[in-house]
Amino acid sequence: MKSKRLRAPTSPIEAANRKTDEQFIADYLQPGTAKESSWMTAWTHPKTGAKYNISLVQPANLKEEDLDACFQLLVPELRYVLVKEEKTGEIHGFTSLMPTYEEGQPVVYCYEIHLKPILQGTGLGALLMSFHTTVVVNLPPITKVMLTCFLSNPRGLVFYKKLGFERDDISPVPRILRGKMINPDYVIMSKRIRPDPTTE
Repeated sequence: MKSKRLRAPTSPIEAANRKTDEQFIADYLQPGTAKESSWMTAWTHPKTGAKYNISLVQPANLKEEDLDACFQLLVPELRYVLVKEEKTGEIHGFTSLMPTYEEGQPVVYCYEIHLKPILQGTGLGALLMSFHTTVVVNLPPITKVMLTCFLSNPRGLVFYKKLGFERDDISPVPRILRGKMINPDYVIMSKRIRPDPTTE
């Protein structure tokens, strides 16, 4: 039986994402070779003298205890909505959210939403996003859901716009810095769920 050949990468990004951690370090962090490389595998705290090891690891290669430790470093108020396959218990998608303040406004912030390809385009993403809305409805004085989307993610932008998200007033705009036009690489979007009582 012929083994299935992997499709050749079609872009430098795709090629980079297929590399092992070791290849990625050698090709893109270039320890000890490039002048602009700051990569190191050991670091010493300048005040305490405590020594630390630095490593690059894809999630699939993380030890369970390291993965748990990474999650412990996250904001404790952050909550995950998990989508698990019933038979295997394997996570096939999630979204994370947190009631917080953005520039003094109470909001529910959507930090991430990810689905395995088999679940994309099924309506599940919209369902997960509706949970953010439900929290807003049930948690006055919050009036809107907010999120950040990279402009390099056109599919995400279309998805959020379809759900009623628009560019928020606090989203960065192009500006001139030292004579050069600086364009932001992301947009902050929001969806108002109910009127803001402070503007009525």
